[in-house]
Amino acid sequence: MKVTIDMPMVQRCSVDECAYNHDSCCHAKAITIGDGVHPGCDTFLSGSTGHTRASIMAGVGACKVGDCEYNDDLECSADSIEVAITGDTAECMTCKLH
Repeated sequence: MKVTIDMPMVQRCSVDECAYNHDSCCHAKAITIGDGVHPGCDTFLSGSTGHTRASIMAGVGACKVGDCEYNDDLECSADSIEVAITGDTAECMTCKLH
């Protein structure tokens, strides 16, 4: 059985150090954003690429950033998101805090 869920896609990921990143695309099935306050990518996995299926494009499975305007009952309501490095953390750059 497969579950089909409509979720925003990770449009671009510039975190080259993530094992899910290949050619600026995230190839995890779904990512989780945030720790309740900060919009960090909880799915970030440090390592070389090549451990992912290139046919899979990541969606945003959950958003735990309570103050993000796109957080709708712990789900992202943005059309798509971008992930990039801020300092030493992979973060959702689409997050807009209230």
